[in-house]
Amino acid sequence: MRFDGYDLGGFYDEMFQAPGVPREAYRALIDRIEGLSEGELLRRQRAAEAALMDLGVTFNAGTDGGTEKIFPFDLVPRIIPAEDWEPIERGLAQRIMALNLFLDDVYHDQRIVKDGIVPAHLVEGAKTYLPACEGLNPPGGVWCHVTGTDLIRDRDGRWFVLEDNLRSPSGVSYVLENRQLLKRTFPAVFAAAGVRAVEDYPSRLLETLQRLAPAAVSNPVVVVLTPGLYNSAYFEHAFLARQMGVELVEGRDLVVEGGFVTMRTTKGSRRVDVIYRRIDDDFLDPLTFRPESALGVPGLMDVYRAGRVALANAPGTGIADDKVIYAYVPQMIRYYLEQDPILPNVPTYVCGEDEQRRYVIAHLDELVVKTANDSGGYGMLIGPHATAEERDEFARRIEANPRNYIAQPTIALSRVPVITEDGSFAGRHVDLRPFVLHGETPWVMPGGLTRVALTPGSLVVNSSQGGGSKDTWVLSR
Repeated sequence: MRFDGYDLGGFYDEMFQAPGVPREAYRALIDRIEGLSEGELLRRQRAAEAALMDLGVTFNAGTDGGTEKIFPFDLVPRIIPAEDWEPIERGLAQRIMALNLFLDDVYHDQRIVKDGIVPAHLVEGAKTYLPACEGLNPPGGVWCHVTGTDLIRDRDGRWFVLEDNLRSPSGVSYVLENRQLLKRTFPAVFAAAGVRAVEDYPSRLLETLQRLAPAAVSNPVVVVLTPGLYNSAYFEHAFLARQMGVELVEGRDLVVEGGFVTMRTTKGSRRVDVIYRRIDDDFLDPLTFRPESALGVPGLMDVYRAGRVALANAPGTGIADDKVIYAYVPQMIRYYLEQDPILPNVPTYVCGEDEQRRYVIAHLDELVVKTANDSGGYGMLIGPHATAEERDEFARRIEANPRNYIAQPTIALSRVPVITEDGSFAGRHVDLRPFVLHGETPWVMPGGLTRVALTPGSLVVNSSQGGGSKDTWVLSR
C-alpha cells in the first residue's frame, strides 16, 4: 500500500485521522491513488509540473536574479468537508465586514480609537496609515474589495486566522490553474466528490469591479494596473486581465486629462472608469505619495477623490494589513458588529505594550516574532528553531522599535501528504488563503490557495521561501 509507513508526526493530519485510517472525505481519492500502477502518480506529478511551465504559470523569484520559476505544485489535493467549510465561510465574511467598517472609521471619525478599543499610538505609528486618505469615501463605502486571509489549523484541528491581506493579495491565479490540472488528473474522483467550483472567480471579480464605476457610466472600462513584467506576481496580473477580458496596463499607459483618467490606445485616448490596482499605495500617485514613483499615475488621487474613477482596493487599506492592528480584529468584530468572532486570531502579543513586550523578551525561545509589515516569510524569528545569537539580536530590535513587532506562540500547523522525489509520501505543513470579494456583501471563494512548506519540518509556506501549493477541494455535501 502506498501510504504504508506514512508518518503523522504527532500533528493534525488532513488526510488521516490515525495511522492507516483515512478521513472520510479522502477515502475515494486514496482508493484511486492506490489503484495506480507503479510510478504512475510520479509520472503525473512530473506532467503537471511541465504543464505549469508550458502555460507560463510562474512567479518571478526576485532573490534569484529575477528567474522565472513555476510555483511548486503537489498533485495530491487538500479536501475540506462541507461541515468544516461552513463556519470558515461565515467567519471570513464577518471578519471582512468588520475590517471594512474599521477602515472607514479610522479614516473618518476614529470612534474605535476615541473609545479606547484600538490604542491611538498604534494607529498613528503605523507605516501603512496614510493621512492623505483621511476623509476618502470609496464607492458604496467599501474599502477592501479583494481580500486574501491566511488560515491555519493547530494540532487539534482548530482553525485560526494567521493574518489579513487587504492591499493586493496574490495567489488566486494558482488556485484556478491548479484546479484545471486536478480535474484532468483525477476526473472520476473529482466528479463524484461534489467539489464546489472556483472557476467563476474572474467573472465575479469583474462584476465586483464594474459595480464600482461612477453612477452615470453604463458600460464601464476596467483595467488591471501592474508594476510591470519584473513584479513577482506579474503572471497573475496578466492572467486575471485576460480572464476578465480587460486591458493590462502600467502607469505609463494612463494619464490624467480633463479631470479623468484616460488610457493610451492605438485608436487614441479612452476613459478608464475602474482600476484594479496591483501596486502598493506608496507608488499609486507621485503627486500624493512617493514623488519618485515611476509606477503610478500623477494626479490619480485627485480624480479618485472627485469620484471620476474607482480604485480596488481603496488606497489606505494597508493599515488593516498591519500585524499589530491584526491583534485587535476580534475587538473590532465585537465593537462594530456586536458579535463574537467566529474565527479566532492566533493569540498575539503586541510588543508596543510594555507588559506584553517584557513577556516576549523573556520567552523568545518559545515564540514566533514578526514585523508589522513584512511579508513573504521575511522579518520573522521562529524562536524554538533560532540560535541564542539570533534571539538576542531580535531582542535588541524589539527594544529599539517595539511598535514594529508582535509575537505569537509556535503553532503546530496541520500537515498533508506530499509526493516526494522517489514517489513516496511525506507530511508537510500547510496554510490556506481563501479569497473574498466584497461588493454589496462579501462572497467567499469555496477553497483558496493551500500553500505547503516543501522543506521537511519547515513552518514557512511562502513561495519566496521555497513553498509550494495544492488544489483545495471544498465539498458541497
